[in-house]
Amino acid sequence: MQSESQIPTPAAVKRRFAVSLALFYGTSYGVLGTHLPFFTVWLKAIGIEPGWIGIISAVPAVTRFTTLPVVTGLAERRRALRGAMILTASATALLFMLVGTQQQPLPVLVLYIVTCCCWTPLTPLTDAYALRGVARYKFDYGPVRLWGSVAFILGALACGLLIELIAARQLIWIIVAMATISALTGLSLQPLEEVPRTSGVAEGGRPLLRDAGFLAIIVSSALIQSSHVAYYTFASINWQSHGLGGLTIAGLWALGVCAEIVVFAVSPRFSLHPALLVVIGGLSAVMRWSITAHEPPIGLLAIAQLGHGLSFGLTQVGVMTLLVHHVPPRQMARAQGYYAATTGLLSSATSIISGAIYARYGEGLYYVMAGMAAAGALLIWSARNRLKDQPHRAASGG
Repeated sequence: MQSESQIPTPAAVKRRFAVSLALFYGTSYGVLGTHLPFFTVWLKAIGIEPGWIGIISAVPAVTRFTTLPVVTGLAERRRALRGAMILTASATALLFMLVGTQQQPLPVLVLYIVTCCCWTPLTPLTDAYALRGVARYKFDYGPVRLWGSVAFILGALACGLLIELIAARQLIWIIVAMATISALTGLSLQPLEEVPRTSGVAEGGRPLLRDAGFLAIIVSSALIQSSHVAYYTFASINWQSHGLGGLTIAGLWALGVCAEIVVFAVSPRFSLHPALLVVIGGLSAVMRWSITAHEPPIGLLAIAQLGHGLSFGLTQVGVMTLLVHHVPPRQMARAQGYYAATTGLLSSATSIISGAIYARYGEGLYYVMAGMAAAGALLIWSARNRLKDQPHRAASGG
């Protein structure tokens, strides 16, 4: 038996939980940081044609609104959130390894589909686990989540440096190595105490989808976050066409992520209602995209890039805080699944439409993105009274 002095204090348990979660956020986003910029480079290096690369690259977005809600819902019903995180992280590492052994487009596509079925649920599962921890241990989400953003930058930079030293055909093994590290850090995740069962009605998924407040949270966030699609897809292409060099473009991207990290770091000091944080995030996106649409000089563009801390980071903090207050802990995994599916579906549709708009109107596409962000801000503003002082409303069946 442990002596009384050996029993961990609540503060020590809270610290251990937060540290292991921050480490897992870091390693899992490190996978994204190595994958997002360089997976398509690897596909090209092994001889995959552009048409196939486009099809393969669409897989993660599709799984976000198809298999992802199924996986998160299953993890919730089985009361195995931590176990699902460890399992999906381990399966992701193994499946990326199998992808790396292939050279032909069809086997790569099939294995990548299976990989993404395991990989894309990992972020909403982690967020659900994090928000349960926030509710249980009363720590702040932002300072823990920021390590994901830090690792994303470091992963991308490391991969960018290594591409100068190794053949592009070997890039997949950097992704595999990072995914393996992520799977190993998952073993350090701390168990969460079981949340007491509520009524049979609250255990099902239907009350969440009937709750107008919950729907306002996820749809408004999807509108604001999906307004970044034009930036993610066409910013580098557009800046390059205006004569900006690769180092300048990389610096602009880094400015945005650094601003996001700062917002996560200082988020415990925010005193405004989280719905107002989302409104500010949406209005910041409106201003950011309106400036970007005017082909601003580099100085003004850099300032607009700093707006990423508000348009993305502040929106994320506000939405996660709203979910903590509005969704019962036992339904958090399901809520994260619905949230990710809504954002994935809207982002996919926006991506398809934005290609046609950009081809015809160029930077005018950013006005459409500004309109989406404005709609998201207006929606959450209209629902603010419903979200005030009504925690866990969905538990009653909404």
